Amino acid sequence: MKHTAPGAIPYFDAHCDTVSRCAHQGWSLRESRGQLDLVRLGRFQKAAQVFAIFAPAAGFPEGTLWDECRKQREVFCAELAKSADLAIQCRTGADIAGANAAGKVAALLSVEGAELLGCDPERLETAAAWGVKLINITWNYKNALSGSNVEDADRGLTDRGRAFAREAARLGILMDVSHLSDPGFWDLAEMGLGPIAASHSNARALCGHPRNLTDDMFRAIRASGGAVGFNVCDEFIGGACSLEDGVRHIEHFLELGGEKTVALGGDWDGCGPFAGWKGVQDLPQLWDALASRGYGRELLEDIFWGNWLRVLGGAA
Repeated sequence: MKHTAPGAIPYFDAHCDTVSRCAHQGWSLRESRGQLDLVRLGRFQKAAQVFAIFAPAAGFPEGTLWDECRKQREVFCAELAKSADLAIQCRTGADIAGANAAGKVAALLSVEGAELLGCDPERLETAAAWGVKLINITWNYKNALSGSNVEDADRGLTDRGRAFAREAARLGILMDVSHLSDPGFWDLAEMGLGPIAASHSNARALCGHPRNLTDDMFRAIRASGGAVGFNVCDEFIGGACSLEDGVRHIEHFLELGGEKTVALGGDWDGCGPFAGWKGVQDLPQLWDALASRGYGRELLEDIFWGNWLRVLGGAA
């Protein structure tokens, strides 16, 4: 079967861990041995990628995560400077449009785990100045803001967590609920601070992993005007999975009225994708699988581009 070429489709994805690989494994953002790089992204019709600053707290001495966060931001900037012919950091929808017009990848920044900011609301000013668009309240570890889906999973947002979320909203940084505890999710949703993002989460109705979203959570994100990125990680699809299994997660969200909510959040370079996939270059297979089920170009453009552009770029 002949697949659609990357150059025929757009690409906007809300999560990859490639920057941390550059920082600690000597990878290049331009071309890497991993699942994603700028050369491959540049083959799409137009491309935008959110790059996460990520470091597991257990792997770093106490009190050093803020230094690590700043280091990875410097790596991100240095890698983009070395590939200025391929990509540029973007903060707004206008920036993204400009990158597209110049034939460059739009690179956006996120922080995976507020512990990288010391869970300090005052450091959000710095993050905003860096152009950070999303912050995961937690990674797998609990922190001073909330329990996670793995640790202290029955604990929701603390007073500090609520203050952090309010300050992030004031600065235009979206709270990312992928990895958050269920009570933390509902505490945030009830605050009504604006769009909620789940950058890389699937449907819990199809795969019961706590990293995934319940139907009610998805509906709450939809109602907030946010978006949910489909995660290609085998573990969050069901284990020993195929492309068809992944498509079922997208279709499930569409059945919940998610045409303007479902998007991409591959978790590239942070997980093992389902059988047969090696990296971002395989995304056209997902486009083709959805098209073969009768989904039209307008909907596919929303899933692959428009929904994240609206949420993160402030434009449709």
